[in-house]
Amino acid sequence: MTKYIFVTGGVVSSLGKGIVSASLGRLLKNRGLSVTVQKFDPYINVDPGTMNPYQHGEVFVTEDGTETDLDLGHYERFIDNNLNKYSNVTTGKIYQEVLDKERHGDYLGATVQVIPHITGMIKEKIVRAATTTDADIVITEIGGTVGDIESLPFLEAIREMRNEVGFDSSYYIHTTLVPYLEAAGEMKSKPTQHSVKELRSVGIQPDMLVLRSEKEIPESMKKKIAMFCDVNEKSIIESINAPNLYQLPLSFQSQGMDDQILDHFKIKAPEADMDDWKKLEHHIRHLSKTVNIALVGKYVKLKDAYISVDEALRHAGYAADVDVKITNIDAEKITDENVADVLAGFDGVIVPGGFGSRGIEGMITAIRYVRENDIPFLGVCLGMQVTTIEYARDVLGYQDANSTEFDHDTKHNVIDLMADQNDVSGMGGTQRLGAYPAKLKPGTQTAAAYDNQPEISERHRHRYEFNNKFRQELEDAGLVIAGTSPDNRLVEVVEVPNKQFFVAAQYHPEFLSRPNRPEGLFKAFIAAAARHQQAEPTA
Repeated sequence: MTKYIFVTGGVVSSLGKGIVSASLGRLLKNRGLSVTVQKFDPYINVDPGTMNPYQHGEVFVTEDGTETDLDLGHYERFIDNNLNKYSNVTTGKIYQEVLDKERHGDYLGATVQVIPHITGMIKEKIVRAATTTDADIVITEIGGTVGDIESLPFLEAIREMRNEVGFDSSYYIHTTLVPYLEAAGEMKSKPTQHSVKELRSVGIQPDMLVLRSEKEIPESMKKKIAMFCDVNEKSIIESINAPNLYQLPLSFQSQGMDDQILDHFKIKAPEADMDDWKKLEHHIRHLSKTVNIALVGKYVKLKDAYISVDEALRHAGYAADVDVKITNIDAEKITDENVADVLAGFDGVIVPGGFGSRGIEGMITAIRYVRENDIPFLGVCLGMQVTTIEYARDVLGYQDANSTEFDHDTKHNVIDLMADQNDVSGMGGTQRLGAYPAKLKPGTQTAAAYDNQPEISERHRHRYEFNNKFRQELEDAGLVIAGTSPDNRLVEVVEVPNKQFFVAAQYHPEFLSRPNRPEGLFKAFIAAAARHQQAEPTA
């Protein structure tokens, strides 16, 4: 019988529930168990696809084309499982399905209510995650904070799950904050006590507490929390700020997190073999060199807006034995006059994805500078489109070259709306989404980055494409089409030859990166950045 673990959070948001879920998933997987993870978000949007990254951070895309919460990126990177549409569920998605059923007459005239219809649909999503993956254990993270009105149906649903699957097949983990008050010179347990009281008020008694803190929590405080919150002392786990995320599974293992849970489930499994993970984590802490990468983007004021890009850069650094230092640069602030100063001292530049016209001219200026000065460059999605625009302007001489997303009247729309998007009026879930194959041109930097594979599969999230009307002109002017769709209709990758590294991809390579298996383009880009640094003259 499938076992179910539910992870909730209290006191404040951003306590790392996603990292707790991902770390636990890795430990259980390394004990030989089949694990899947899902995230329930209480907001009423059907998915985060139409939300500004400043609202909710990065939108992660699964293989099957589902736009999801960024925590699914953590799940995939830690557990190395490809997730699907059942792994991210929102209030909007739940209500949409319930209302569709009501309109179809599936409820036989009954009054549709939060209980049992909304909670029933939530439970159906939990069980479906198990049946579609044949998982031994399903880890379900409930977004938001206990006490939020939006979370109540989800909490009620997971409360009901214990009655349905049994005590031995369900487990509640609650993540809380233990703050340190500088003025008082001590930690405080009251926020955790009140959070557990709030959780109990909806009928859930946590089986384990994960205490987030900036400092080590004294044993005396753990005993106090265990007593007041009615939790076994062995099931009090601390989560202290770590230099890198990949320390956390090892920390949780040393505290017996996975042992406590499997004892509860009465599952016998060998100890998690974390030797490779330990080697990786040790390597991360002892990287021999540093490279400096400039990320020129639109959403640079929020760390989570480019979290998969940041992680992919760091993963590539592990393979090259370099610590990747990333500096976010607001594209709006780059001009022809200051670009040389802004990008001085960087070993590589990346322009990631985004939507809208804000900051585009700054990106074009940055790309022109790195192309002319042979600084390693990687463009991602929007970065590929802007690369094409820059080349059309500065090499072909079409000064009005643009994307119709930014300028509907341009005569040289080198980036244009995809043909199958012309009649699309809605925004949510209507782009080119999910995994698509691409064939690579032999002899290119792109092909070399993928070990000369003839074809790859990568995840997409975009509405505009390279305009084939200008393809021959751009190729004649030296731009190399390094990757296309198998039917040669869609341009997937462009590159400029005779450069240290200058590649831009329409897809999002960051979504496939893993800490022990960096994605090809990112790996090649950081390797080029490291070589560029070594080649630079010293003062």
